[in-house]
Amino acid sequence: MTQTAYRFYLKIQQVEKVCLFELAWGRGQQLSVTLPYPEELTIFYQDWQTKYLSFYNKALRGRVVNTGTITRQVDWAQKLVQAEAKLLCEFHRWLRHEELFEIRAIIAQAAKEKTENLLPSQHNAHVPTIDIFLTCNSQDLCRLPWEVWEITEFAASSKIRIVRQPINIHDTPVNYQFKPCRGKARVLAILGDDTGLNFQVDREAVKSLSPIAEVEFVGWQPHESQAELKDKIFKAIKDERGWDILFFAGHSNENMHTGGELAIAPGTSLSIIEIAQSLTIAKHRGLQFAIFNSCSGLSIANTLIDLGLSQVAIMREPIHNQVAQEFLVRFLKSLAEYKDVHESLLSACQFLKLQKNLTYPSTYLIPSLFCHPDAPLFCLQPSRIKHKCKRWLPSRKEAMALSALIFCSWQLSTQSFLIEKRVLVQAMYRQFTNQPDRQNSPPVLLVEIDEESIKKAKISDPRPMDRSYIAKIIDRLTSINAKIIGVDYLFDRHQPKNDRKLAQTLRSSIKKQSTWFVLATSRNQAGGWFEPLPELASPNWQLQGNTFVVGYDSYVTHFTLLPRKYSSNRPLPFAYWLAVAHWLNFEQFGELLQPQINSSDHWVSQVKNHINQTTGEYEFLDLFSNSSRLQPLTKFSYKLGQMWMHPIIDFSIPPEAVFLRLPAWQLLENNDFPLLPLTILNKRPSIVIIAAGYKDAGLVAPGGDYFPLPAAVGYWRSQHPANPSTVFTGGEIHAYMVHHLLNQRLVIPIPNLWLILLAALLGKGTVLVLGNSTNTQKQEIIFLWFLLTLIYALASLQIYISLEILLPWLLPSLTFWIYIFLYLIDRKSSYLN
Repeated sequence: MTQTAYRFYLKIQQVEKVCLFELAWGRGQQLSVTLPYPEELTIFYQDWQTKYLSFYNKALRGRVVNTGTITRQVDWAQKLVQAEAKLLCEFHRWLRHEELFEIRAIIAQAAKEKTENLLPSQHNAHVPTIDIFLTCNSQDLCRLPWEVWEITEFAASSKIRIVRQPINIHDTPVNYQFKPCRGKARVLAILGDDTGLNFQVDREAVKSLSPIAEVEFVGWQPHESQAELKDKIFKAIKDERGWDILFFAGHSNENMHTGGELAIAPGTSLSIIEIAQSLTIAKHRGLQFAIFNSCSGLSIANTLIDLGLSQVAIMREPIHNQVAQEFLVRFLKSLAEYKDVHESLLSACQFLKLQKNLTYPSTYLIPSLFCHPDAPLFCLQPSRIKHKCKRWLPSRKEAMALSALIFCSWQLSTQSFLIEKRVLVQAMYRQFTNQPDRQNSPPVLLVEIDEESIKKAKISDPRPMDRSYIAKIIDRLTSINAKIIGVDYLFDRHQPKNDRKLAQTLRSSIKKQSTWFVLATSRNQAGGWFEPLPELASPNWQLQGNTFVVGYDSYVTHFTLLPRKYSSNRPLPFAYWLAVAHWLNFEQFGELLQPQINSSDHWVSQVKNHINQTTGEYEFLDLFSNSSRLQPLTKFSYKLGQMWMHPIIDFSIPPEAVFLRLPAWQLLENNDFPLLPLTILNKRPSIVIIAAGYKDAGLVAPGGDYFPLPAAVGYWRSQHPANPSTVFTGGEIHAYMVHHLLNQRLVIPIPNLWLILLAALLGKGTVLVLGNSTNTQKQEIIFLWFLLTLIYALASLQIYISLEILLPWLLPSLTFWIYIFLYLIDRKSSYLN
């Protein structure tokens, strides 16, 4: 089987009036064709060259021999365009000769096969190229514009590039793949004789490489001797740090004997032979590419490639100063985009042809690239870290999908919905795995004043609730040894008929058994707080708890956090004070702190000082989990409209593990109900919450104490049809928060946004791996990630229970699989195309 070559070597030798075309490729394949050389081509070239030099007769970067005396005004631009057309017409006619058909057909077939052999993923991103290394045995042939040979009419889908190589090459290039990377590329710019020229644009163009390369300039200075200048250039070229690119701007000329001449200062020239040794040293230290933005560089390029340089870009003819600058700016712009030197040169020539041809006709024919056949094309390399990071950037479709998911995850409504559904799944998982968290008896007795209680008490209007009825409940709770009682009602307004009764009951309970009372408060519209009437309850023996709950659009999902620092201007949460009372009465060892009716000190201050001074272990706000306090990151997220790491209320725990529900009418009618202990917790509830359970309940508005039923609580209720209620009361929410504080169980939700970004990285990484894998490996990788996704889902359910961390699953998994899906879609589209 013959191996298809994508690199061809074409040698053209002129012997008198005949040209021999020898094409070599592959594993020793060769084809020779003899073709007569048309004398008209030489005539047309000479005519074009005369018109070219006449048009660009000023500010040339070379010394041009006088071509004649001009005695009248001539439109040299028009004549140059006509001469170019005649030259190219004759050139293309000659190269379309039937004798060359087989050579062109072989090259075209190789281009076709290379296109067909591309991987599907490369069709849109990769243009197949065929490189033809052209060698000519005479200067006359070398001067022809071989770069515009229209071979591509046979293979329009591929790019056929013509590069030149000398007929004689003695040295080999250095294999730079095995040399240590020096970081930034290094550029040596030699600025020669500027007589009649202006190098400012050249200097700025080379400086534009500074972000990705180290640039140094060397050139002549006034009052500098010829020997000093040459020595300075020699030393600069063979600098021990090495160079990657050598740049020269100035006057230059051909010289077959010296390899070309560079005008480095007024009246001072430097031949290539003189710097050959320095160039050889520079080559071994990293020099790969040289560009001579000067005139007539054919002999310069031949000599440097012969010395073993990888590539050399030159101008075959004299070049106007402004054209040289336009070319250089465009060339270096492409080079800075990490294109190879050949692509950069072609890009610059296209620019001169398509956008500057009216201003600078024929100049696109002048540049040429000489290459060593054994050297890869030089191109600037991006930073390894930067290059690797660029591969990880999302594609347009990936960026659109990722943006949509991030936007979705940013919405609090979406977060609330996903949390509710996730907690529902956790409740199902708890039941399925038999982890209901029922080791201890519920810590809270929830005494609800429900509709039936209101009817039996013959209360016509429960707004406001009859305080004599609340007094009866407190009397009853006192009789059964209730030590901690929280009342989820506001006592900020007078009830002349009932205030006296309630005040007497509160004081009597404290006198009998030092009952701890936590009364509800809430912020009013004026910015203050609804505080109990002084004649009802003194702040010297009762605590006031803020009943504010956290949620979105009436759905309560998050725990009410403690502040970072205590402030007397803002009451602490209602549930927190109940938990503190429990801790001081049933978990603290040592002297008990009890409320006293005759106390003259503020009760909150007494509690705070007692905790800080007598326990010796805890600060006032550190009795329970540190997660119950507002963390800096969570506080910062509030400014972004987010709730990062804000603990949620774990409704996946069955309500019966959190509280016992007891209608107020049953409590009052039962004469023998020893529910509550004095000193122990593990058998019966230790905290009582008196709360509303009727539809008109609300601290500030009717129905304000009714919330939508959390999905997880609804699931647990469905297991017990005896409780068909479809609403959730504030008392139940406070009971859950008390439970979480006492059990130090605060579930921290990891933000969806964080894991979406992590999933995007995993997805992109997997796509990069898939792009370099066989079809079988692709299937195995995708199946493995499918299993890992399922394992992650199950693991996240258990982590929620065991480690109290909510790891999002839906949006991160969706993010990952969108990356995979888009990759598969693009891959399929590539096959179809």
